[in-house]
Amino acid sequence: MNRLPLALALLLCAGSALSQYPSKPIRFIVGFPPGGSADPTTRIIGAALAEQLGQPVVVENRPGGDSSIAAELMTRMPADGYAIMFASNSAMTAAVALRKAPAYDPLKDFTAISMVGRATNFFYMHPSIPAATLKEFIAHARANQGKLNYGTGNPLSILSMAQLTAAAGLDMLHVPYKGEGPLTPDFLAGRIQVAFMSNPAGISLAKDGKLRVLAVLLDTRSALLPDVPTIAEAGVPQVTVRQWAGVFGPPKLPREIVERLNKEVNTAVNRADVREKLQSYGYAAEGSTPERLLEINRDDLALWRKLVREANIPLE
Repeated sequence: MNRLPLALALLLCAGSALSQYPSKPIRFIVGFPPGGSADPTTRIIGAALAEQLGQPVVVENRPGGDSSIAAELMTRMPADGYAIMFASNSAMTAAVALRKAPAYDPLKDFTAISMVGRATNFFYMHPSIPAATLKEFIAHARANQGKLNYGTGNPLSILSMAQLTAAAGLDMLHVPYKGEGPLTPDFLAGRIQVAFMSNPAGISLAKDGKLRVLAVLLDTRSALLPDVPTIAEAGVPQVTVRQWAGVFGPPKLPREIVERLNKEVNTAVNRADVREKLQSYGYAAEGSTPERLLEINRDDLALWRKLVREANIPLE
């Protein structure tokens, strides 16, 4: 039997399908529930992609397990471009670095498409502490070793505080919470004195004088609070953990589809209207090549694994 005509026909059909992509709605999976910043960010990007691609982009929330439930689902999706995922380093770093036996390899079991941006994490302090800057807070904490509490609502804030306390030589009690929402009432009541938070509500609380902002966990200042110094400018460049997010597809996504989606995501995050909306939810828009997103993921995973070891955080 001559297999050449059949092979040629299949190749032509595949080429035709790619040239018509997309020809139906695209599922946009996110590993967080409505609320917070990830869900609206996904919807902002999804709406822009739908407009640009001419097909509906349907956001699908699959929360749980530091976004690992959504990530595991993505690894089983067909490699046809009709299912993509909004993933932060919750799924692509934390859910892997904090587990003894991760369910997937973020560097091999997905196809990187493009960065979307970096969440804005501010370092907040309760106003009862007599300090106006991060250096003054550190001096106060050193003079009161073991007497202050810090709260964390996610793995990123745990590692950020681990870096900060190690760099500054601080001894504070760690009070973990299941999210920034449960943390906030205790923070406002002064039961914890400092915390890293990305929730935009923190900005309003700071503007009302209920919290004080000492630094931002970015490499450049945030347009949300341009007078607030970066963590490096504030005197602690050793705090290098950053929160990022990108768009990923299932493994072995065809290069032609990756290039199309990469082009459209980068077009979206460079639109003035999209950037303004993302900023309102604390995201600094940032696109990338697929290769750059994979590099960011690889470097971040190595950093988290190192910090988890150094901080003696038990693996799940």
